[in-house]
Amino acid sequence: MATSPQRVYRAACPNCGAPVEFASAASASAVCSFCRSTLVRDGDTLRRIGVSAELLDDHSPLQLGASGSRQGLAFTVVGRLQYGYEAGTWNEWHVLFDTGDGGSEGDVRSAWLSEDNGAYVLAFDAPLPADAPAIDALRAGQSVAIDGRSWNVASRLQARLIAAQGELPQPPRLDGEFTVVDLRNAAGEVATLDASDPLRLHWSVGRTVALSELRMAGLKDGPAEATLQGRGVECPSCGNALAPKLASTKSLSCSQCNAVVDISQGLGAELASYAQNNSGAAGAGPQIPLGSTGSFAFGSRGTAPLPWQVVGYQERCDIPDDPDEDTSFWREYLLYNRSEGFVFLVDSNEGWSSVRPITGAPRARGADGALVEWQGVAYRRRYSYAAKVTWVQGEFFWRVQRDERALVTDYEGTGAAASRRLSREQTGSEVVWSAGETLPAATVAQAFGLEAGAQAALARDVPVLSANASNMGSGKAVALFVLVVLVMMVMSNCGDDDCDEVRQTFGTASTEFQQCTSRRASGGTGRVGGGSYGGWSSGGSHK
Repeated sequence: MATSPQRVYRAACPNCGAPVEFASAASASAVCSFCRSTLVRDGDTLRRIGVSAELLDDHSPLQLGASGSRQGLAFTVVGRLQYGYEAGTWNEWHVLFDTGDGGSEGDVRSAWLSEDNGAYVLAFDAPLPADAPAIDALRAGQSVAIDGRSWNVASRLQARLIAAQGELPQPPRLDGEFTVVDLRNAAGEVATLDASDPLRLHWSVGRTVALSELRMAGLKDGPAEATLQGRGVECPSCGNALAPKLASTKSLSCSQCNAVVDISQGLGAELASYAQNNSGAAGAGPQIPLGSTGSFAFGSRGTAPLPWQVVGYQERCDIPDDPDEDTSFWREYLLYNRSEGFVFLVDSNEGWSSVRPITGAPRARGADGALVEWQGVAYRRRYSYAAKVTWVQGEFFWRVQRDERALVTDYEGTGAAASRRLSREQTGSEVVWSAGETLPAATVAQAFGLEAGAQAALARDVPVLSANASNMGSGKAVALFVLVVLVMMVMSNCGDDDCDEVRQTFGTASTEFQQCTSRRASGGTGRVGGGSYGGWSSGGSHK
């Protein structure tokens, strides 16, 4: 339900004469919707301080005038700031909550609805805590205490304001770069320190939200999956026509030459690209076709299944410390839902799992980090390794780079939560935590309506010997042990027949088959497992 301001301040734009409205007496600035002049209030008049650039097209279903409610309070979207940084862009939408009967500054409260790794965060500005550290001293992965609470630094980046729109609480900074630091905590909160004002740091605190929770009305019409008009561009490698289907896309692969094209700086810019070599002799490719839609009930936002579309696919591998060790490969499908954002569907040698970036950061239990706790569940560290991207197809909401690398730590749930998963991925300037759970291969196949032959190709769930194995009957425990040993033998001693079996299961183009033949040629041995529980992502910051 839209808010209805009891008092609206109106004035004429001093540049073009168009009417400019303020829904809140607290708002200090606005951008004229006709001439894009940036205006500040000076008593009962408006003063022009500059001109905002054109907004870059983006995937967001939000727009000025959209409305919703949170905890019983109605709000309206009245403004937007669009920021750019090295890996792309993000939006911060200025929303006004109607908290009283209207008419005075205290009856309206500002907040920011910001994009966060394909999801959203609703945050409120707050006074800068007295113990806030110097922003230049903060680094990704660092633990700090601010405002009496423990925080983990999730990212530190240099940002710039690209454009502004609508009604804003402060005049936007029109030029220059500034530092933005995001912090997360175990309570699921996200905080931001930003130095956009040279005279003082800004501090805000919020939580993740889904648009479906906010009961939004007045969103942009039409599915985000529809091809966007005017977004066509030629591949800089082969000249093939590219047509991004999601306006959030920062990178996409060419269907003809498989080059990866960076469009994070806009389609009008000179496009950077790189060629990628196929890791499989006959050509790698997703077993779930791009564009397919599956019905899943992911996460804790409800149990009703929603449609999720496959928009991207990437193959990744670990980087062994010992060159004599084998490399393990796994696959990640990027799924998209208009109201819920993005989820990664991960396919590794150990089976399938779904994961999505979380807003908070787990609490460490112990000095060595072997145990962490998130939302009341204890997780035990299983793997720590370096990983890189080897192959991509489709579209991605972050800028994909050649041999993109990350330091990955995977965790498994303990006790009754053994099917739960956590993953921590760190690059030089960002730490992303993802959470999810295992999925039976049959569930994945049924969700996408795959035929029987395709369903069989997806089945690679490997039973795990857990602490509960002693509770099984002795015959079942022995059978389980023998099964695991046989799987290890197949994967580590690939003769001609064994590799043929792997080929029939995974396909000639699969990395499993390539690994098998490679190990046979080199005489090396392999290990069951590997594979990330989380998808790497980078989705900007928020205020």
